[in-house]
Amino acid sequence: MDFVKELRAKAKAANKTIVLCEGEDKRVVEAASVVVKEGIAKIILLGNEAKIKEFGFDMTGVQIVDPATDPNVDKYAEILYKAREGKINKKTNEPEYADVAAAKAYLQKFASFPTTGKEGKDKLDNTMYGALMLKAGVADGFVSGACHSTANTLRPGLQVIKTAPGVNTVSSCFVMVAPEGGNKYLSQGVSIFGDCAINIDPTEEQLADIAIASADTAKKIAGLEPKVAMLSFSTKGSGADPKNGDTVGKVQRATALAKEKAPELALDGEFQFDAAIAPEVGELKAPGSAVAGHANTFIFPNINAGNIGYKIAARMGGWKAIGPVCQGFAKPLNDLSRGCNVDEIVDTVAVTALQA
Repeated sequence: MDFVKELRAKAKAANKTIVLCEGEDKRVVEAASVVVKEGIAKIILLGNEAKIKEFGFDMTGVQIVDPATDPNVDKYAEILYKAREGKINKKTNEPEYADVAAAKAYLQKFASFPTTGKEGKDKLDNTMYGALMLKAGVADGFVSGACHSTANTLRPGLQVIKTAPGVNTVSSCFVMVAPEGGNKYLSQGVSIFGDCAINIDPTEEQLADIAIASADTAKKIAGLEPKVAMLSFSTKGSGADPKNGDTVGKVQRATALAKEKAPELALDGEFQFDAAIAPEVGELKAPGSAVAGHANTFIFPNINAGNIGYKIAARMGGWKAIGPVCQGFAKPLNDLSRGCNVDEIVDTVAVTALQA
């Protein structure tokens, strides 16, 4: 069984309920139909039922909830009000929500499915509603982002779901699946790349958190025994950049912090990518390291390197990128790429179900 089939089979066995927030997007509606038809998860799809059905997909078994008319809106408004009570809007210097009625008005302001025009479509936004359903326990996981920005998708998570106990950094990773024929360096045909989507220039503390969270995702979602490589253009001090910012030093300090926080992890660095993945190079450049030449979980020093790296692997190497998989939230919440296709949405739903 290939990795994607196995992923979907595991999600099917988990039998979780996932809320999809973007019923205005044809790809999301089709994905909802596929997920339910294959039994991968139960789906709550947000949007106007009549408009959703105009896309022409079989909605049998899909629970459609329209936030504009949902009788449970008062319950969710109260959750939102309590979660944000005391928070001040920086633009107005007034409370974000004066009372429950104001929270309700916010939830319904952008909830109506547009009837005409691009301008109306741009205003449709049920991401907060989906996050509140997750917070209330109505859903086990949340997926959005097919037609909304990452910031728009993650903001409700940060505001009402918040981070898991003891977690200081929300981050992301991609589950990278090898093309047909596999890869000579990664016998299981799967690896983890982080953080390629959220933290632009992580501090050494954040980089250590990203490494630990990505190792957890490697184990729980990819079924790997994680071997974590902290990446740089330098291997064990071979390069330095004091005139251009201490990026090598940052990775070195992050490596030490991660080892201190999670001493049980097989984690090492700093490594160039070839030293991390190729045994012959790892042995030459970092003799004695248990990770060098055998890594399967790769932590990039910043989003420039990570985003470029995973897209090179996908577009030139034929690797399938599943994600970004969000890490650090108290409940599973995942962001889609706006360029995603139906299969990618289905796979993200499966990952979210396994995180629950």
